[in-house]
Amino acid sequence: MAEQATVWPDGVIDVIEGPWAGWRTWGELDAFESMVGPFYWRAGADGAIRCAFRAEPRHMNASGFMHGGCLMTFADYSAFAIGMSALSDDWSVTAAFNAEFVGAVSAGALVEAGGEVIRGGRSLVFIRGLVTADGDPALSFSVVAKKAARRS
Repeated sequence: MAEQATVWPDGVIDVIEGPWAGWRTWGELDAFESMVGPFYWRAGADGAIRCAFRAEPRHMNASGFMHGGCLMTFADYSAFAIGMSALSDDWSVTAAFNAEFVGAVSAGALVEAGGEVIRGGRSLVFIRGLVTADGDPALSFSVVAKKAARRS
């Protein structure tokens, strides 16, 4: 990450300069997401979580649009950011993931996601959201996150 940042003990990184200043990320916490991203998140004035990243040529498929796997990886990342208050400090995993591709994403687009926790329970959290590209819908998704013990 080229930007200057503050790293917290829980692994959250506050970006303090560069184009993503004011956003947060989990940095290297998830090696796959780090390789595909970087992805960012922040809370709005209303407390709602927004996630974002900039589409690059490396994210595109042979047709010149964003690879579906990249969109789904970002949606999964976003679900956990959106659901983090309901997930508390518990370790959790994706138990179910549903997605509908509703639009294409071109290189250079600002890709964003927002959503809501539908229900948070003792062991399961239900989350739904929408990924957009420059404001146009690209992918709708729903995730069931399962709170779980962290494996070593």
